[in-house]
Parts: sequence; C-alpha cells; structure tokens
Amino acid sequence: MPRTADPSPGPAVLHGNEAPSSWVRRWTHLIATGGTVLDVACGHGRHLRWLAAQGHSVTGVDRSPEAIAAVAPLGRAVLADIENGPWPFAGETFDAVVVTHYLWRPLLAQIVASVAPGGVLLYETFAIGHETVGRPARPDFLLQPGELLQACSGLRVVAFEDGFCSTPERFVQRIAAVRETKAAGGLPARHRLDIPE
Repeated sequence: MPRTADPSPGPAVLHGNEAPSSWVRRWTHLIATGGTVLDVACGHGRHLRWLAAQGHSVTGVDRSPEAIAAVAPLGRAVLADIENGPWPFAGETFDAVVVTHYLWRPLLAQIVASVAPGGVLLYETFAIGHETVGRPARPDFLLQPGELLQACSGLRVVAFEDGFCSTPERFVQRIAAVRETKAAGGLPARHRLDIPE
C-alpha cells in the first residue's frame, strides 16, 4: 500500500518494532476499555503491539503477507489489498480505527464509517509541504489543508493538528475524532483532553 516507513531518527530499529506514534499514544485513552481496534495498513504492527498491550482486541489489515505474518500473534490479521479489492470489513464497526502514514482517498469515507457509535478515529499522515523535506512527495499521498477535517465532518473532532514537526522534519495532519452517542441523563460526553493518571 502506498505509505512510507516511519521517519523516526536515531539508530536502526527492526521494522515493526518502532515506537508507536506519539499521536496514537496521546489519544489512546479515548478508546473504550477492552475495545475493538482496527489498524488500517498496519505494517509490521507497531500500533497493534501498543494497543494490544493496553488491553484492546486488535485487528490489522495490510496487503503484505510478511506484515500479516508478523502481526498474526497479536490478534486478527487480515491479508487484503484494500485499494484494489473489496473492503474486508463490510458491515463491521470498531471502537477505534487507527491510520498512520497512509492515504488512499477512495477509502476515507469507508474508514470513517468503520468507527462505531462511541468510537474514535485516530489518523495521522503526511500533508502538503512534506514534498519540500522528504517522501512521499506526490500530491496523491499528501493531504490538502483541512482535508482530514472535511473527511471527518460526521464525527466530533476532539483534537486536530496541521503543521510542521522538526524531529524528524515532516508536514502532517492528525486528528482524534469520535462518533458521539447520547450520554446517560442528557449530560454531554466528556472527551478527556488530559491524559488520565
């Protein structure tokens, strides 16, 4: 699938053992305890490992047989070419959907639709401007300003960033957005911005 390796600096790390994205770690607390999580274009499982360690039931999808073999011990592992074949999760929703360093615009609506009521979408990928500092450089794989916000218009945005990170240098957009449900007693849902102790 068109995505790039994690551009983390430092010594070489075995592929798949890189640290999970700070964005995913930052917003994991929004996922229901023991919730189901789908990692789209999961690669060798850096986020699946993190989320399984937090007690979640994880599903990863990727078109690489090697990647799927690597993540199979963590939970459900689905080998599928989601860009050229059917969406393998028709009719399913998840308490969280995680996407990092991956963009295939025809799937954006399906990805958002896969978030269950009360669930969360954690999405982070490269944005316009990144072509000045590295790969990917093709506009097909770079989000336009506000594009992730627009794709999530049916969800409540808890956090959104669109800008430049210096270590390593990259332009990104990232969002944490929830599919709200009615809270008990008519009280507003509390989507914590501070990380629980």
